[in-house]
Amino acid sequence: MTNMKITLLTGRTFDIVREAGFELKVVESARARRLSLRIDSQKRIPVLTVPRFCSARRALAFVQRQKAWIETRLQKIPERRYFADSDKISLNGIELEIRHCPELRGGVIIEDGFLKVCGEKTFLARRVRDFIKNQAQKVLYELSVQKAAQIDCKVNRVVIKDTKSRWGSCSTLHNINYSWRIMLAPLIVIDYLVAHEVAHLLHPDHSPAFWQCVADLAQDAEQGRIWLKKNAAKLNEYV
Repeated sequence: MTNMKITLLTGRTFDIVREAGFELKVVESARARRLSLRIDSQKRIPVLTVPRFCSARRALAFVQRQKAWIETRLQKIPERRYFADSDKISLNGIELEIRHCPELRGGVIIEDGFLKVCGEKTFLARRVRDFIKNQAQKVLYELSVQKAAQIDCKVNRVVIKDTKSRWGSCSTLHNINYSWRIMLAPLIVIDYLVAHEVAHLLHPDHSPAFWQCVADLAQDAEQGRIWLKKNAAKLNEYV
């Protein structure tokens, strides 16, 4: 954590960030009762919350004691990866190469093993991401409905979200949420995740009956689960 910028705030907070020796955001809070640290994963910076009557010396000692924890947490944040021309991706189990085609009309199309993207190159990453989200909405909804029918359940809504902490969730209202990034995984992983969330329509817990339901609904649930656990960080690199 060398060569970090210093976030300049007011008197006491300036003393803390100046002495810390690494990039640090300090938030002064009248309601906080104790010193606390968290990591802003979007900005890749530790955030220190300081109570009103806490001295700069005490706050500095606290953050320095937590330096190893900060470094570990920062290292665990996935790198940011933007879709680019010539990138090779898997989309719903199909291997594709992203190809920028400025003359193309119609947005984004799949053709001859390429994911062809029209328009200015500046907007390529966003157009690819939006296309994947649209594909996710169609594919994951249809697959969810199909699997729900197998256990005599119904899906109310399927919502595609930009989450990284959870790949999916199922509510008591039978609404299922999925992260769009799961579309970049192999088919057995997509199949496993949908089976997992659909099984929650019948079993809200993770009981043996739940896992048996997942196994019944997925082609290879265990292999899909293991792959996702090992490769989650790579999928989460995409923004």
